[in-house]
Amino acid sequence: MIGSLESSVVGLGCNQFGTKGCDETTSIRVIHEAIDAGITHFDTADEYGMNYFDPSDPAGWGGSEEILGKALLDRRDQVVLASKCGAHPHLDDTRGGNSARWVRQAIEDSLQRLRTDHIDLYQIHFPDHSVPIDETLGALDELVAAGKVREVGCCNFSAEQIDEAASVGDHRRFVSLQSALNLFKRDALADTIPACERNDMAFIPYYPLASGMLTGKYRRDSIPESGTRLTDQVDDAARDRLFSDRAFTRLEALEAWAADHGHTILELAFAWLLAQPTVATVIAGAAKPGQPTSNAAAAGWTLTPAQAIEVTEVVANAV
Repeated sequence: MIGSLESSVVGLGCNQFGTKGCDETTSIRVIHEAIDAGITHFDTADEYGMNYFDPSDPAGWGGSEEILGKALLDRRDQVVLASKCGAHPHLDDTRGGNSARWVRQAIEDSLQRLRTDHIDLYQIHFPDHSVPIDETLGALDELVAAGKVREVGCCNFSAEQIDEAASVGDHRRFVSLQSALNLFKRDALADTIPACERNDMAFIPYYPLASGMLTGKYRRDSIPESGTRLTDQVDDAARDRLFSDRAFTRLEALEAWAADHGHTILELAFAWLLAQPTVATVIAGAAKPGQPTSNAAAAGWTLTPAQAIEVTEVVANAV
């Protein structure tokens, strides 16, 4: 559960919809396939659709929300719809941030693009040190009271920021934190997940497959030059890190452990995440037909607490 919201354990990350890698027709096909596969949690944001790696290109803002709104016209009641505000559009300093002014404007813009009268989970996308958290939470309170939002969450907050938000007055609390977590990137286990536990918040992992590395489709001796998210939509530093010898050594160790237990690395990636405290749904991006069905099917393996610890040790010790 995410507050009062009941979501599927695998969610659909919608950050590629409307980009060069996933046009509108393909995006709508992926959305409908996800619903048919039993995925009910759809995660988008006002910024999704932009060209993230070119700050001189202002196009694409709101593109993902617009596509979702079109695709869900007759299926809105079948999904938990999550969106976000707070990011700044390229070349526009008048929009973005966590001020009450922008929160009130951003929700209206998102509702219009999504063609709905409410957003189930409305999230603050990034911390904003220039705005007191009390101001942001007060604006979110207004949205809930007006029926425009059902629950509120945050993304990319530190443990300290989570605790600060939880201590502010009588405002509605954040019910969830969305942050990066996967078998390669496990920092959240030591800080933000414990913060979610003590503040009764759900944890929603994104990048669960390490930009595709944990699907098992990449091999040490056959790294593709283009045509995948990891080659085309990740910066050079992250790509070099994920394609390093150490990364492949860890991947091979995890694949061996999964195979010994009769499962694939993809199934292990989801099972390990879902075994972590407070994890409610795993946000897995998809830009091609077939991916939502594969992701939904991969979540059927349940690890015991002891197995989850063993897997963490396997990857930590693979050097």
